[in-house]
Amino acid sequence: MSHGIHTIDTGFVRPHFDAAYLVVENGHGAFIDCGTNYSVPRMLRGLSDAGLSPADVDWLILTHVHLDHAGGAGELMAHLPNARVAVHPRGARHMIDPSQLWACASAVYGEDVMAATYGTLRPIPAERVTETPDGHVVMLSGRPLRCLDTPGHARHHMSIYDERANVCFTGDTFGLSYREFDTSNGAFILPTTTPVQFDPDALHASIRRLMSLKPEAIYVTHFNRVEDLERLAGDLHVQIDAMVAIAHTAQQNARDTSQRHEAMKEQLTELYLSRALAHGWHGDRARLLEILAMDIELNAQGLGVWLDSQQRRAN
Repeated sequence: MSHGIHTIDTGFVRPHFDAAYLVVENGHGAFIDCGTNYSVPRMLRGLSDAGLSPADVDWLILTHVHLDHAGGAGELMAHLPNARVAVHPRGARHMIDPSQLWACASAVYGEDVMAATYGTLRPIPAERVTETPDGHVVMLSGRPLRCLDTPGHARHHMSIYDERANVCFTGDTFGLSYREFDTSNGAFILPTTTPVQFDPDALHASIRRLMSLKPEAIYVTHFNRVEDLERLAGDLHVQIDAMVAIAHTAQQNARDTSQRHEAMKEQLTELYLSRALAHGWHGDRARLLEILAMDIELNAQGLGVWLDSQQRRAN
C-alpha cells in the first residue's frame, strides 16, 4: 500500500541516484527533499502526476541542507504559493541566506562547477521557514509527520516518521542503497560519511533510534524504499565500525594527508566490493567504481575531516 507516497527521481547525477518524495493526504501535499534547481520541473511534474496543483502543497520538508537534498528549495518554493519549509533549527538560516552554503561548496568545487551542477541558490523568505526541533510534528491535513533529530551524517539532519504509513524518510542517515546492487538477497546498503560532520557514535545512535520505531520500511534519498530493515541496520553498524578502522589505519600508516586519502579510498573500495560480492552481486571492481566512485571519494573526504577533528580535540 502506497499511503499516498510518491517517489520522484530528481535527475541529479544519473537515473535512480537521487530521490525526493511527495506525500499526499486529502488533496494536500508535502514534499520531502527536492534535489537541485534543475530538479524543479521534475518536482512539479510529479505533483501533477499525483493530481495536485502547486497551490495544494502545504510543506517542503528538508532532511538536511546538503545541496543534493535542498539546493533547489528556494526555486521550488517560488512555485508553491501556500507552502512553508520545515527544516532542522541548525539548517534554517542557510535556507534564508544560502550564501555560506554556496561559498563553502564553491571553495571546494569552483564557481563554474557549482553553477552547472546546482544553479544559483535562491533565498527563502524567513516568514516561510519553520524550524522543526526534535519531536516537532508537521501536520499534513491531519496526518502527523514527526521530525526526529538524527545526527551522524550531519548535525543539522532530521528524519521524518510518517505514523500513518509507519515508514521513515531518512535522507542520508540510513545510508545509501542503490538499486543496481539489488540481488535475490534483497537490498545492499552502505553508510555515507560525506564531509564535513560525520560522527560515528551519533550515527550509530541515530540508526538505533530509527529502528526503535519499528518502521515497516525506510525511504532513503539514494535511492527509494527499502525493507528488511533489521538486516540493513546491522550491515550499517558493521560498516561504520569498519570504515572507522580503515580511517585509523590510514592515519597511522600514511606520511601525509594525500597518501592517507588514497589509502582510505582503496580500502573503502575493497570493503564495498567484498560485501557486494558476498551479497550475491555479480559485478566486478570496474562496475562497482562506475556506481560508487563519487561516494567513495566523498566518504574518504568525510573520514579525513573526522580524523583531523579528532586530532585537534586530542591536542
